[in-house]
Amino acid sequence: MTLQLDTLFINANLATMNLDIDAPYGAVKDGAIGVRDGRIVWLGKMADLPENICQKKNTWDCQGDWVTPGLVDCHTHLVFGGNRAQEFEQRLNGVSYADIAKAGGGILSTVKATRALGADDLYQDTSTRLIDFLYQGVTTIEVKSGYGLDIPTEIKMLEVARKLTEDHVRVCTTFLGAHALPPEYKDRPEDYIDLVCNEMIPKIAELGLADAVDGFCENIAFSPAQIKRVFKAAKKYGLPVKLHAEQLSNQGGAKLAAEFSALSADHLEYIDEDGVKSMADAGMVAVLLPGAFYTLKETQKPPIDLFRKHGVPMALATDCNPGSSPITSPLIILNMACILFGFTPEEALAGMTREGAKALGLGDIIGTLEIGKSADLAIWAIEHPAELSYWVGDIANVDRFFKGVSYE
Repeated sequence: MTLQLDTLFINANLATMNLDIDAPYGAVKDGAIGVRDGRIVWLGKMADLPENICQKKNTWDCQGDWVTPGLVDCHTHLVFGGNRAQEFEQRLNGVSYADIAKAGGGILSTVKATRALGADDLYQDTSTRLIDFLYQGVTTIEVKSGYGLDIPTEIKMLEVARKLTEDHVRVCTTFLGAHALPPEYKDRPEDYIDLVCNEMIPKIAELGLADAVDGFCENIAFSPAQIKRVFKAAKKYGLPVKLHAEQLSNQGGAKLAAEFSALSADHLEYIDEDGVKSMADAGMVAVLLPGAFYTLKETQKPPIDLFRKHGVPMALATDCNPGSSPITSPLIILNMACILFGFTPEEALAGMTREGAKALGLGDIIGTLEIGKSADLAIWAIEHPAELSYWVGDIANVDRFFKGVSYE
């Protein structure tokens, strides 16, 4: 029987990240991948390639390079105006992140800058940042709103994020209206949560601009009771939820997220074992953000051993944002996860492929190299997958990257 293909990748070492393959990284040495209509339709060793292959377009000779799933950055705040370099200086001079936020800086300074930018300028700024991600193997990226805190700007941010698909990247958009209290609602958090639940979420759902709803549950942001209202509104409109939780203190956010079968809880430095168990029972993903941990000079690490003990998948993400993680390099995050949090290189790569896909609810589509999944992949000029975590900085070893049907 003839194997009909659009594209064939040959002479490749495959880090499939497929747990069903009993080898580190789910490796298939001397392998090949056949693609048709943007899907993987054949995968295996070169020696097992069918003799009858009909190709319409391309054969890519990988010349022994490693092929991995395209990287998945499952937590970013990529769309924003301005920067917070001055606050970076303040923190280095001893002012805490919380004190800066209380003084009207932090998130609110980015809100002011983002509200002031037109959509075209915001898109151009964001596209420039996105280039770093693309050239380091990212084929799927999550982008949150949350720097508008009013209906027009939140819509503007989400529309800009959706437009990023023109840059040949898969974009998942998350509405983060419950990110901070806007200045016009100072000392009126319940009124602002009313706005989020009764006006923002219905409008965002009507426009189809969000794939999920997020919130910031923290002593400098919103309480569990307030976040619960947001989650109820999200569920009413059929939107899955996720949560910034336990970053600076333990507010019980992860357990609350588990009650709503959240896709993930993110940060999690201060989570306790009960919270971890709740996440495990709910089938949630722990999204860990070593860039923010590093930038804020935190000392309490997320409980990696507890996540391992209870079988909670651990995803990694850049958390790219202008305040706590001005990082546009997913590869640096892989290294940070190993050095700062004690990940193995295989866990780190899984965290930005297989587990990152799960954190976005896309585990059946992307994240591993398997027959039937989207052909989102990256080709790396390396001798071993551990090099992706080993090199620090722009290693410039992405030979090519692909998303679905895009092979040009």
